[in-house]
Amino acid sequence: MKTSAYMDRLLMLLLPMARKKEAARLGDRAWAEVNLSNLSHNAAELQRVLPSKSRIMAVVKANAYGHGSIESARELSRAGVAHFAVAEIGEGIALRKHGIRGDILILGYTSPERAPELARYRLTQTVVSREYGEALNAYGAKLNVHVKIDTGMNRLGVPFPELDSMMACYRFSHLHVTGTFSHLSMSDSLGQAETRFTQQQLSRFELVIGQLREAGIDPGLVHIQSSYGILNYPEVCCDLVRPGIALYGLLSREGDEVRTKADLRPVLSLKAVVTQVKEVKAGDPVGYGRNFIPSQDIRIATVSIGYADGIPRSLSEHGGYVLIRGQRARIVGSICMDQLTVNVTSIEGVRQGDAVTLIGQDGAEKITAGQIAARCGTVANEILSRLGSRIERVYRYD
Repeated sequence: MKTSAYMDRLLMLLLPMARKKEAARLGDRAWAEVNLSNLSHNAAELQRVLPSKSRIMAVVKANAYGHGSIESARELSRAGVAHFAVAEIGEGIALRKHGIRGDILILGYTSPERAPELARYRLTQTVVSREYGEALNAYGAKLNVHVKIDTGMNRLGVPFPELDSMMACYRFSHLHVTGTFSHLSMSDSLGQAETRFTQQQLSRFELVIGQLREAGIDPGLVHIQSSYGILNYPEVCCDLVRPGIALYGLLSREGDEVRTKADLRPVLSLKAVVTQVKEVKAGDPVGYGRNFIPSQDIRIATVSIGYADGIPRSLSEHGGYVLIRGQRARIVGSICMDQLTVNVTSIEGVRQGDAVTLIGQDGAEKITAGQIAARCGTVANEILSRLGSRIERVYRYD
């Protein structure tokens, strides 16, 4: 057995024990438990529903949607994933500095002045226009790039009708095109109008790829599907797919209908601790602005997490709750930067140091990122990716 493979197996055996000790140390404030077994399971499950030709490009931007980009990429590498996508150059450099191999695609803009760094760290840059390709090429560094085609989202990419501009992106002397891609803007909806628009985007992309090949141009690795594109259009046979939120075991909106059923398992649980329990008399206000004034005597627990850690401040206004001792405790008063308060009157024995679940399961009760998102009028992607740096990530295996 090669040394690196041996060390990986040893790490997999020792990491759960080490993380249990770490969890005890972290119990004085807030932490996220990241289940790496579920992460690799999700990757395998998404691979299962795809055509055999397609391979996963794991989207680990925004700190892997709050899960920790380095540890997530390492686990996915061990699971056989060889392609990764990030949003900007700093995320790509961080992966390289922590030993992540394989292809790393930067989905967003990078200043042409940083072309030497793209070359140094072997990062693949997205070319979004002919002019941008010219600017990258002018630096003279040999760069791997993917060309992005705008098939209707009107965000980044060479506009679909501009065939001459597209062709030009493949002919720059210092740019080696290793892929061509686009992005579906409505693949998360199965409505008739939305489906027609998605099919139009797919047809445009297929037409572009065909035109490139007819012109003797190799488009490289072809990809257009993200999470919903995989689950709603699994029959589309591209070289790569780019799962983001589905890789972490969720849909953007809980209850979304998708054509393909996959056994996706949430990867992240969010925990904090009770720091104080106190009795509050009827009529006495709780928190900033006197926004909560109980009509009867209650017992309040203060929890060591707040909006600076990524908890939406509006959650308290929309019926948000946490789990303590397997029971629901309603958030009351304004959520503060570092703390929030909950009503524990009906929960026996709550004391300082008790674990509090904000995302995850406690006994028979469960809170999902999707449920929080629905209350706050957003998507699970935002809830997870906004989790702050003060929250320690604790990695474990089942």
